[in-house]
Order: sequence, then structure tokens, then C-alpha cells
Amino acid sequence: MPKIQAATVAEHRALRRRALLDAARAILAETGGKEPPGLGAVAERAGLARPSVYQYFKSRDALLAALIEDMFPQWTAFVNARMDEAEGDGAKILAYVEANLHLVASGEHAIVQALATLADSEVVMRSSGALHEGLRGPLVAALAAHGAARPEETADLLHSIVLRAGRMIEEGLDERAASGLVRELLGPYLRLTP
Repeated sequence: MPKIQAATVAEHRALRRRALLDAARAILAETGGKEPPGLGAVAERAGLARPSVYQYFKSRDALLAALIEDMFPQWTAFVNARMDEAEGDGAKILAYVEANLHLVASGEHAIVQALATLADSEVVMRSSGALHEGLRGPLVAALAAHGAARPEETADLLHSIVLRAGRMIEEGLDERAASGLVRELLGPYLRLTP
């Protein structure tokens, strides 16, 4: 019986921690990340008493660090899953671009940017380095398989296109239109059929 109770306590703690992370993320999305969410507001959004937050996070900085360490791997997993679903190297490369643009359009990029400015710079550097490596490796492999003479440099150029198209989305262009521009530009290189 104690093992069942231990599992239940662990599950309960995991659910509460998840609720706190989701609450902090929602507050950042609503406020545009102009200031870090207060622990009291996070607790209230999660339906917990403020002192409960301290059982999971010792400070606002600890909460932000945990949010970064939670969100960045999800971003990588989403993009990599989209690439894995695509058939053919050109389609994988396009899937990389479109998955990243989708995350921008859904507001995830704005939250990540907010975290980058609000959280401890060491945590941001470590996590963003892991994020970029997790995204870059599969992209470079797809570019190499597609025949890119210099896949690492080509990945850098492609990343620049993603950043600019993402900025266009943030400035008001809808995701579909941005994706259409990218397809028009990259289609011949990727040998995509219309």
C-alpha cells in the first residue's frame, strides 16, 4: 500500500507543478511578457494558495527557469515531429520552416522571447543552445541528404528566412500567407511540386 500512496503523491505533485507552469505561461502570453508573472498571480491562476507555489519553486526566477526548461524541449519536439512526418528531404526542410512559423503564429515565439528577456541569462543561454542544437541537427541532416554542398551554412541561411517570415507574422501577415511566400521562394530549391 505505501507504494501506491507514494505514486499518488508523486502524480499529485506533478499535476500541481504542471498547473503552475501552465498558469505562468498563460500569464506571460496575456501580458506579452512585459514583466515576469508574480507567484501570487500564478498560484491564483492555478487554483492554489500562494504558499503552495514555494513547495515547487523557491522564487520567481526558479519558476521562469523551470518554464524555459519545459517550453524549449516542447518546441524542439514539435518541429522534429513535423520533420519526421514529412516524406522526402525537401519536404522535411519545408516542414522545419512551416513548423517554426506555426509556433510563431500560435504565440509560442513571443513567450520564448519574453522568457529570454525576463529569466536568468545563464539559464536562457544553456536552454536556447540546447534548443538550437536540437533543431539544427535534423535540419542539417535533411539539407545534406537533399544535396546541399554546405549544409551547415545553408541551415544558417534557412534560419534567416524563418526569422524574417516569423517577424512578418508578428507584424500581421497570417501564417498561411507567410508559408506561401516561403514555399514560393524555396520551392525550386526543394524541388517541390506545386
